[in-house]
Amino acid sequence: MQNQQIKQLIEAVLFVAEAPMSVAQLTDYLLAHGVDATRKTVREVLVELEHDYQERGVQLQEIASGYRFQTRAELGGIIANLWQEKPPRYSQALLETLALIAYRQPITRGDIEEIRGVSVSSQIMKTLQERGWVKVIGHREVPGRPQLYATTNEFLDYFNLKDLSELPAIPEPPTRTANTGPVAQETTAETATEESESAP
Repeated sequence: MQNQQIKQLIEAVLFVAEAPMSVAQLTDYLLAHGVDATRKTVREVLVELEHDYQERGVQLQEIASGYRFQTRAELGGIIANLWQEKPPRYSQALLETLALIAYRQPITRGDIEEIRGVSVSSQIMKTLQERGWVKVIGHREVPGRPQLYATTNEFLDYFNLKDLSELPAIPEPPTRTANTGPVAQETTAETATEESESAP
């Protein structure tokens, strides 16, 4: 089979695949269906496809789990109107917890609470694990053996990342001023958010 036919086949497979596919998975799939293709050939075809779709509304994107076709990010706001169901909204407390796990992993719940200065509700940790973004990877060998949390490939896929090295750099904290009014207001608002997260 010529490379052009292999290219068409890989393009079609990725369009209908329910999940991203890696180079190894694509190669194995082709071989299993009688197509003589090496991993080198598959990689070359994927590079060509990435180039072909560069300026189109759909792009071929490499993420942690492999390759997938997806719409351009800048078109998301318009395309989202096709669906009546709105994407879930997450609280500031949940997003801060997820960010700490992503940047400080492996990390315990106690570590998160110490850094944030407030308790982390069980509902937040449950939501993160139900979404498949966070998992328990072990226990810290200290009294109580608290669970250690880390992010998953699903987290990387959702945020369009190949690996953790692509996480954006953490900005420098703003310089504190003598006026503590706004800080006190922010702390109060954050506490209220945490209480709402903890409510049954």
